[in-house]
Amino acid sequence: MISIPDLFEALTWGIIGQQINLSFAYTLKRQFVEKFGTSTTHAGITYWTFPTPATIANLTPEDLTAIQFTTRKSEYTIGIAKRITTGELSKQALQQLPDLPAIEKSLTKIRGIGPWTANYVLMRCLRYPNAFPIDDIGLINAIKHALQMEQKPIKQEILYLAQNWSNWEAYATFYLWRTLY
Repeated sequence: MISIPDLFEALTWGIIGQQINLSFAYTLKRQFVEKFGTSTTHAGITYWTFPTPATIANLTPEDLTAIQFTTRKSEYTIGIAKRITTGELSKQALQQLPDLPAIEKSLTKIRGIGPWTANYVLMRCLRYPNAFPIDDIGLINAIKHALQMEQKPIKQEILYLAQNWSNWEAYATFYLWRTLY
């Protein structure tokens, strides 16, 4: 599964993408990386690296709202950066937990991380093939489109369909998302 190996980047991308369309999420991420990341130029092309947690931990919410983050997303991102910087949160510690539900529970205790963001990180960073952001609007729209439904499927319908994807829900989600673009 294609992943985002860095926990901070995966969490930040998850927070950026909360409740906005993908196009605007990409704009916010680009602005974030270009404002607070570092770059190098090779053969006339500039390459950017994602900002470090230490850099972001030292910001104020106003620094991020200046690049169109909401105040809440700013607070969540800075809070997570601080947790990672102090060692309170790490990929290694999450990987030591016994299973997906334990990791999801640990992540959702953190301000700004709900079930959708936790499952996004479980899929993209921790590479759990059975992670499933069932309430994702993109997933819901993709299922509606793929099955040519008149109305968006309800959670029970998605769970019924997902029985066929058991233990591969993350892969199914990626494929379904891809049908939208």
